[in-house]
Amino acid sequence: MRVLVVGGGGREHALAWTLAADPSVTGLVCAPGNAGIARLARCVPADATRPQELLALAEREGVDLTVVGPELPLTLGVANLFAARGRLLLGPTRLAAELESSKAFAKQFMTACGVPTARYRILETADAALAALRDGEFGYPAVVKADGLAAGKGVIIAPDRASAEAAIADMMVARRFGDAGTRVVLEEYLEGQEASFFVLTDGRHTLTLPSAEDHKRAFDGDRGPNTGGMGAFAPSALIDPIATERILREIIHPVIERLREEGREFRGFLYAGLMITREGPKVVEFNVRLGDPEAQVVLPMLNEELAPLLAAAARGELTATSCRVRPEPHVGVVLASGGYPGKHQVGKPIAGLVEAESMPDVLVFHAGTARQDGQTVTAGGRVLTVVGRGVDYAQAIDRAYAGVSRISFEGMQHRTDIGAKAIRTHRPAEP
Repeated sequence: MRVLVVGGGGREHALAWTLAADPSVTGLVCAPGNAGIARLARCVPADATRPQELLALAEREGVDLTVVGPELPLTLGVANLFAARGRLLLGPTRLAAELESSKAFAKQFMTACGVPTARYRILETADAALAALRDGEFGYPAVVKADGLAAGKGVIIAPDRASAEAAIADMMVARRFGDAGTRVVLEEYLEGQEASFFVLTDGRHTLTLPSAEDHKRAFDGDRGPNTGGMGAFAPSALIDPIATERILREIIHPVIERLREEGREFRGFLYAGLMITREGPKVVEFNVRLGDPEAQVVLPMLNEELAPLLAAAARGELTATSCRVRPEPHVGVVLASGGYPGKHQVGKPIAGLVEAESMPDVLVFHAGTARQDGQTVTAGGRVLTVVGRGVDYAQAIDRAYAGVSRISFEGMQHRTDIGAKAIRTHRPAEP
């Protein structure tokens, strides 16, 4: 099977790494890829935001299956385009991708499905949003979300009215996130612990993948601005077998069923960002692809050939409901460029990659990297994810940070507490 992976981040490196080890995969292409992926696949400098270009690449390469990593090509209708040409692609249609591309649509859809989520209001203008804040319907802290895609950074948890008003001005007046801030969703703040829940679906059946927990804030102690993710660990001990059954019954299955009823075909990864509250799991948001950096800790846990499962889901013929999973916890630490998630420099040489990659039970997934003058250099905000696995969370954390200690580049920043809450609040992983 010849496979094309679309994207060039850490998630796509984890996908390529998993697929490259699959004996059913006879050829691997990535568009556009990065310096790490280039060691596993032939990287082609295609524009992942141009569906026609991706289709032409798949046809030229004789690809049997295309797997889309990031959300933007899906919201642009790449799945529709491939289906019209009879080419196999794993990813939801444009209409189904609205679960992620529009926070307003997602909230209304959840209400229609009876899916538990936070109370909310959809606001079309800055004046209406400011008036809603004056009403104080949800109290503080309050959650302000840009309606559209904002690279994981369009959510502000405002501790008071002044902060909420500043978030409204930033999104709707200053247009920090462009058209994504044309309208906003104002939500009540949910108390609890966050977890990420993933399934692979063919639009009818679901296969449950390992759960995870992400670290969104830039700095230790969950302080600082939201980012695309500064680290993750898997599995989440918040999601035991009883919780899994409840999430499938109350959230995942109703959503997939209603998507099908509305003609919004969904074949791909469905990711529910959950808040585990005293009343049970509630949905914070849906994503229509694997998370990043969650993919970097979830995919290495799989003890199964991945390509046949992805192809079955893409064909609408998924029969498996579970897959074999390694018992060891995995912890991933993101190494970012100085200044991220704000302005940052690129082109900085990266030292220590070979040393880190040679360590037992340490994996290094590339995100914003490139080859320049014979060396690997930084090429983005999030540069690498260093993953450690161990018999328990503590050992996995130690191994991840041992790998981090071998790597350096000018301005490198990372959190030092990734996975700490797994030890502090979670049960030990089952042997």
